Amino acid sequence: MVGIAWIGASFYFIWLDDHLESASGEFSGELHAIHGGGFYRAQKYRVAPRELPRTLHWFKWEAYWTWITGFVLLVLVFYSNPALYLIDPAVMALSPVAAIAIGLASLVAGLAVYEGLCRSPLAKHEMAFSVVLILFLAFTAWILTRVFSGRGAFIHFGAILGTIMAGNVAHVIIPGQRELVRARQAGREPDPRFGVLGKQRSVHNTYFTLPVIFTMISGHHAMTYGHPSWNWVVLIGMALAGALVRLWFVARHKGRAPAWTLVVALVIAGVVVVMLVPRPSSGASAFAEVKLVLERRCVACHAQNPPPKGVRLDDEARIHAYAALIRQTVRARAMPPGNLTGMTEEERLLIERWNP
Repeated sequence: MVGIAWIGASFYFIWLDDHLESASGEFSGELHAIHGGGFYRAQKYRVAPRELPRTLHWFKWEAYWTWITGFVLLVLVFYSNPALYLIDPAVMALSPVAAIAIGLASLVAGLAVYEGLCRSPLAKHEMAFSVVLILFLAFTAWILTRVFSGRGAFIHFGAILGTIMAGNVAHVIIPGQRELVRARQAGREPDPRFGVLGKQRSVHNTYFTLPVIFTMISGHHAMTYGHPSWNWVVLIGMALAGALVRLWFVARHKGRAPAWTLVVALVIAGVVVVMLVPRPSSGASAFAEVKLVLERRCVACHAQNPPPKGVRLDDEARIHAYAALIRQTVRARAMPPGNLTGMTEEERLLIERWNP
């Protein structure tokens, strides 16, 4: 809920900045709009008003509470029982303490590298900065998928981006705005540098938004994070496609948007979709073999009352009814969760080859 409020505010102010019409005097631009049966007039100062208004609305808690509630959910879902969703012994055998430590360290390291890039001379060259940042994020996606389960890797990639976004608000945007206010209160001329830095970080945040949303919902779609070899390509591909879509919209606000951004985004998303299409397996497994694997690895949970997601696998008719779901979730390593029952790769392949 707070994430929606933050994203909405972010999208609106990017749109507002890009639609301001030229103005004179101390204003850099203004805009007239109609919404909800009323007319509005928005004006933006070049730096700061000569006299501060008595009531000044700040936009920060949407960002802070998004990060706080997201971190609480990260702890509740992934850190309170790491063996369930975070650790996959087939990827890397980690102790719960080590997995949690690596997860927390990834958030700190991601923020530190991003801050280092923003504060380096590279930040003055937008294209070079973007390329280096994309390469760093691709490397991060690859590393995470070689350490955690697919689900754990995807959510930590999103958490790194979310931490960077909240950090931009807490460490750059809000402090810069406070300095502008203090300057006016002290009778000093505000330094426009703070406004420029804040706008830069705000634009970075808007490009991170769709990739973060993708990682937030990917946990409900095992096919995205469950590719055994190329899930990191799926992750960085969808992140890049989301950023390009947002780039197209930002350019569209200003007028004519370059078509290549949208075309490349759609091509990347199309390639990812093709990657995720199930491939027919050679050979066929007998139902008796599949049923035996399910009895060993799945029925312990999927015969309870009520069973997980209402799926019972304790008789032949029910197994056939859920055949497609069984193959998908087993292939994507979504089940058994955390591979708690020790399903082997041979058993997964056997189920994948099953043609009911």
